[in-house]
Amino acid sequence: MATAIRVTTLDRHALASAADWLAVGVAVALPWSTSATGVLIALWLVALLPTLDAAAIRRELWTTAGALPVLLWLLAALGMLWADVAWSERFDGLGGFNKLLMIPLLLAQFRRSEHGIWVFYGFFASVVGVLLVSWATALIPSLPWRGKVPGIPVREYLIQSIEFLICAFALFGYAIDDGRRRQWRAIPFLVGLAVLFLANIFFITVGRTTLLIAPALILLLGWREFGWKGVLTAGLLGAALAGALWASSPYLRLRLNYSIVEMQAYRESDAVNSTALHVEFMRKSLGFVATAPIIGHGTGSIAEEFRKVTVGEGGASSVTSVNPHNQILAVAIQIGLLGTVVLLTMWGAHFALFRGRCFAAWIGAIIVVQNVVGSLFNSHLFDFGEGWLYVFGVGVAGGMTLRERATERPIAKP
Repeated sequence: MATAIRVTTLDRHALASAADWLAVGVAVALPWSTSATGVLIALWLVALLPTLDAAAIRRELWTTAGALPVLLWLLAALGMLWADVAWSERFDGLGGFNKLLMIPLLLAQFRRSEHGIWVFYGFFASVVGVLLVSWATALIPSLPWRGKVPGIPVREYLIQSIEFLICAFALFGYAIDDGRRRQWRAIPFLVGLAVLFLANIFFITVGRTTLLIAPALILLLGWREFGWKGVLTAGLLGAALAGALWASSPYLRLRLNYSIVEMQAYRESDAVNSTALHVEFMRKSLGFVATAPIIGHGTGSIAEEFRKVTVGEGGASSVTSVNPHNQILAVAIQIGLLGTVVLLTMWGAHFALFRGRCFAAWIGAIIVVQNVVGSLFNSHLFDFGEGWLYVFGVGVAGGMTLRERATERPIAKP
């Protein structure tokens, strides 16, 4: 009997270690490959579940950070009952919510594990690899392979620029912390690498959503370091930086001017372009919410609602979608204002989780703020890359933050 218990305990420790390193593998794969990320997430879940007992999961479900993602999923599951679409569409709609169930599992895993920092290591090293390849494909025309397009070696520009932005502000926060401790040696390297990330965003692969996330993170950094004075200083520095970027980046000017041209074309001729579609999707989505404001049209109903209003239309008004390109509207259409309140409260609870000064709390705050701001123009929680980035970012950083509070000692910084 004792031997059996000893073997079981050893097996559980081995699985727990495997789950930790598979989480690192997910972080490494995420910037490069959706298929590899999906496989590693499945393996991580298989390794993790036998190591979690009911008490550990129950503890996370008694916290707002762990319970609210599950509550949002439960509302979406109930929303399948009143959706007036095929069951295949209802399950497809629920699929966007499924990843939220992983947040309490990650909180439980990294509340107990000492390897959370290695998830950050893996993600950062992987994104640095993407950065180097991006610069190489953009600046060396003679390369035999130049990725999907020059400057974007894998995936697509939006997720790449978001990953670069997260890493840049993580480095800025780290550099400021080093400065407070008067550890000056690494600061030039940290700031230089952060600038390299930002330069790639604004000169090579700028995304319009990223241009809105960046000011929010600048203000967040100012608040974290110096309170309201820091917000004011960060705002002034951000405005000066924006002016310098506008003057020095032809690509940035071209990108923003093109958006203005798209909007003018849409107003004059109902032209079909990216800006026009975003405006149409938002306009129609607000109408969908108004017709079923409390509990929505049901999970998986977005495509059907668009199909109903595009019959006989032309131009941008004739395009249907399963994605209104706004996370709040994507939830409200399906499960109404009830689901929207839970979504907003979940974001608030996750941001509140990262009030501390530790490095993990800073990473978590960056993840939450970029997701909230980005979700005003995209359904980021339902997207593969952005959604899993949020789930693993909040789960790992949240678990590390909770562990530090419990032990009352700082977790080693990278």
